[in-house]
Amino acid sequence: MADRTRQAGGKDSIPAKALLCLIAIAMPGGFARADSGAFAPSGLLGDLEPNVIWELLIGGVVLASFIGAIVLWIVTALRKVKRSQLRRTALISSALNHLNQGVVMTDPRMRIVFCNDRYLEIYGLSRADVPRNMTGPELLELRRRRGVLDVGVDDFYARAAAPEGLITELPNGKSVLVRYFPLPNGGSIATHLDCTDQRRLSRKLASTTQFLESVLDNVPVCVAAKNIEDGRYIFANRAFERFSRFARDHIIGKRAEEIFSRETAASIEAADQAAVKAPEGYHRSELLIERSSEKRILASNRVIARNEAGEPEFLIALFEDVTDRRSLSRELENNKKFLELVVDNIPVSLIVERVSDGRYLLANRSAETILNRRREDATGLTAADIFNPREAKLIIARDEAAIRKRGMIAEEHPISTKDGLRLFLTRRMTVLDDNGEPQYLIKTHEDVTDRRQTESRMAHMAYHDGLTDLPNRAAFLQALAQMIEACAGTDEEFAVLCVDLDGLKEINDVFGHAMGDKVLIEVGQRLQAVARGGVVARLSGDEFGLIIDGKQPAAGIALAEQAAEALGRDFAIDGKSVRTGLTTGISVFPHNGSDAASLLANAGAALFRAKGKSRGTISIYEPEMDQQIRDRRVLHQELSVAIKNGELSLYYQPQAATAVSATASEAVGFEALARWHHPVRGFVPPGDFIPLAEESGLIVEMGEWILREACREAASWAMPLQVAVNLSPAQFTHGDLVGLVHSILLETGLTPDRLELEITEGVLIEDFDRGLSLLRRLKALGVRISMDDFGSGYSSLSYLQAFPFDKIKIDRAFVINLGRNPQSAAIVRAVIDLGHGLEMSIVAEGVETEEQLAFLAEEGCDAVQGYLIGKPAPIGQYAALVGGAGNVMEPARKTA
Repeated sequence: MADRTRQAGGKDSIPAKALLCLIAIAMPGGFARADSGAFAPSGLLGDLEPNVIWELLIGGVVLASFIGAIVLWIVTALRKVKRSQLRRTALISSALNHLNQGVVMTDPRMRIVFCNDRYLEIYGLSRADVPRNMTGPELLELRRRRGVLDVGVDDFYARAAAPEGLITELPNGKSVLVRYFPLPNGGSIATHLDCTDQRRLSRKLASTTQFLESVLDNVPVCVAAKNIEDGRYIFANRAFERFSRFARDHIIGKRAEEIFSRETAASIEAADQAAVKAPEGYHRSELLIERSSEKRILASNRVIARNEAGEPEFLIALFEDVTDRRSLSRELENNKKFLELVVDNIPVSLIVERVSDGRYLLANRSAETILNRRREDATGLTAADIFNPREAKLIIARDEAAIRKRGMIAEEHPISTKDGLRLFLTRRMTVLDDNGEPQYLIKTHEDVTDRRQTESRMAHMAYHDGLTDLPNRAAFLQALAQMIEACAGTDEEFAVLCVDLDGLKEINDVFGHAMGDKVLIEVGQRLQAVARGGVVARLSGDEFGLIIDGKQPAAGIALAEQAAEALGRDFAIDGKSVRTGLTTGISVFPHNGSDAASLLANAGAALFRAKGKSRGTISIYEPEMDQQIRDRRVLHQELSVAIKNGELSLYYQPQAATAVSATASEAVGFEALARWHHPVRGFVPPGDFIPLAEESGLIVEMGEWILREACREAASWAMPLQVAVNLSPAQFTHGDLVGLVHSILLETGLTPDRLELEITEGVLIEDFDRGLSLLRRLKALGVRISMDDFGSGYSSLSYLQAFPFDKIKIDRAFVINLGRNPQSAAIVRAVIDLGHGLEMSIVAEGVETEEQLAFLAEEGCDAVQGYLIGKPAPIGQYAALVGGAGNVMEPARKTA
C-alpha cells in the first residue's frame, strides 16, 4: 500500500514539472536578462513600437492559454488513471474476499498487505485482530495464542512451503490445507483451504477400498481382473495367489502367457474372447490348465465390464478349482454303490413304501425274513398282496397312523418267523415332499428279543447283588419305603436289622477271596432260610440287612438270635470247615424313624455301638446312644427355621489378580459365602450347616436365596467386579436351574459376564449327561463357569475335556503346603500349566502367606484368594474396593 501511495504522489507532480519546463522554453530572454542582472524598469516600454508591444501581449496570452490547456489535460488524465486503478483494486479485493480459500499476502518486509474475509472466517478472527503493518509471524503467534495453530512459526513456514503443503487441525474438528508461496519481489502469498470434507471423503474412500479389497481377498473363489485392451492383469486376490502359486506382485501387470504355460495361456485367451463376443457379456466354461507338473480343472465365470460408451473395458474372471470336486463326484458315485451294498446287508429289516398307493419301493435282504419272500419279488407289491388279510389289515392301519402323525412311531410286537416267535421293534417314519405332504414311509424292523432278555437281566442286576443274588441296598430301601407306607397310620411295627459278618477278612486272608465269596453265598442262603420269606439284602461287602414285622423289639431280637445261631454252625466248603459270626444293630418303626433312610441309618448307628462293645452282640438303637445324630437332627430343624426367619447372611471374600505382594494385588471380584448367626448358638460354622443342608435338600432353597442376593448386591457396586456363587449338585437335579439364573439376572440387572458359578465335580458325577447339558445352557446365558476344589476328586481331567470351563480353582489343600511339600508345588505348577494350556484362568484358594503368593506369582497363576488377600466379611468392609457404595455397609440377610 505504501508503494501505491508513492506511485500516486509521483503522478500528481507531473503537471507542475511540465509547466516549469514550458515557461523556461517560452521565456528564455527574460531568464537570461534576469540572470545577467539587466532588468529594465517598466518605463522603457516607451522605446518600443506599439505593434511590437501588442504582438508580445497577444503571444503571452496565447502561450498562457496553451499552457493552461496542457495542465488541464494532464490533470484529467491522471484522475482517470487513478479512478481506473481504484476500480481494479476494488474488483481484485472483492474477488479475493469471495474465494472459498483464505488468502494472506505480505511485502518483502513480511508486513501483511492483504488478508481476505475467508481467512478470518476460517480461524475465527476479525479485522480488528489484523492491524496495519502487522507481520506474518505476528499473525501466526496470534493464532497460536487463540489455539488455532498447532505448529511453531518456523515449522509452519517450512512445512507449508513444501509441495504437499501443511494440514492443521482446528479445535472444532476442521482440517485446513495451507500452501505458502514466496514471490520474486521478496513478498509471499499463502492460501488456506478448508479440506475437512475432502479428508473425510478420502478416508471413507480409503476405508471402502480397503474393505472391498479385504472382502475379495477373503473370498474362497479365485478372482482376477484384466484390461481388455492389452490383456494385462490389474487385480488378483489371495485365492488366485494360492492357486497359481505366484505372488500378487508377479501377477499384476502381466499377461497370461507371461505367467502360465503356452497351452494354459491359449485356453485362457480363448475363454476371454468367448466372453467378449458373448452378447450378454457373460461366459461360463471349464478349463484344463497346467500348474507346475499337474493338470487341474477350473470352473470359470467371466464377466465383461463396459465403460460409459458401452465398450468393453475390463474382464473379471472368477474361477474355482473343481478337480477335487470331479474326483469327489466319482467317489460319491462309488460311495452310493457302497451304501446300497451296506443297506442291503445291515441286520435290520428296511422297507420303503410309497404313500400314494402303498406299494413297496425298496426292501433290503434282511427284510426277506419279515416278507417271507425274496426282496426283488416284493418290489411293487402292497401289504395286502404280501400278508394274509388279518395281518395286512393291522399293518395298513399302523402305516396310516404313522402317515397321519407325520413323524416317527415305534412299537414292539411279536412276529412269527422260521426261527419261532420273535420280538421285533418296528419304527415307522414319514418322509415329506417339498410341499410338506407325506411322500414315503420308511419302516424298519429290528429283532430285539435278545436285547430285551439282556435288559431284563440287567434290571435284575440293578437291584440285586451279583454274588449272592440277594436284593442290594437300593432294593432294600425300596422295600423299607413300601413297609413304611403299608404300616403308616396303624399300630403295626417292624424292625430293621443291620447284620455285620464277623471273621470274613480272616477267611479271605487265609483261604483266599474265592473261599470268602462262597461263604457269602452260603450266608445269604442261611439268612433267607431264617427270615422265612422276609426281606434279606446284601448292603455292602460283609453287611446284610433284614426286615421283620411283629411285636418289637422282641421279634427283631429273636430273628437276630436265630441268624446268629444259623451262622454259628461251621461252613463246609471245598472240603474245608470255616466258622463266622454276626453282630447286629436294630432300629424299630415308627419309634426310631419314619423314613427308610432314617431307619437304616439308626440301625447302622446301633450296629456301630454293638461293634464298639464286642463282636457277636445285638444292640437296639436308643436316642441317647448317639448325641451327635440327635444334635444333627435338631440343627437340621433349626436350619429350616433359620432360612425362613432371615438368620442367614452373606459374607464376601475378595479375589485378586496375582502380584508379587498382597499390597500390589488388585481385587478382581468376590466370592459370596453363606453365614448363619443362630439367636442362641451364636455363629454356626459353615462346615456344620452346609453339609446338613446338602443332605436334607434345604440347599436348593438356600442356594436360590444366595444367588439372588449376591447378584442384587453386585449390581449395586460402582466397580464392575465379578461375584462368584457356589452351586450345589442338588440344585442341578431340582427345578429349572437355567431358568432361575436367567430370571435372577433380569430381576437384579446384573450383566451375565460378571456372574461366576462355581461347581464341584459332584455335579457331573451324579448324572454326567444332564449336568453337562445344564452347564452348556448356563454358559450360553453369558455367565462364567469355574471348577471348584480342583484336584480333590478323581476324574476332574475328564470333565475338563468335556466342558470348556472359564476358570479352575486349585484346592487349598495343595496351596497350604507350598514351601513345605515339594509334591504340592509340583501339583500346583502342573495345574497352572494345564489350565493355561486349555485357555482357562487359574485361581489359587487358601493363600495365607507372602511366600505362597510369591510362588504363585512366579508360576503365572492368574488370581488368588485367601486370608492374605482378605477374610470373608460383610461387603461394607470392602466398600472402597466396590466403589464405596453407602448401601452395602450391612450384611445381606435372608428374609422370608
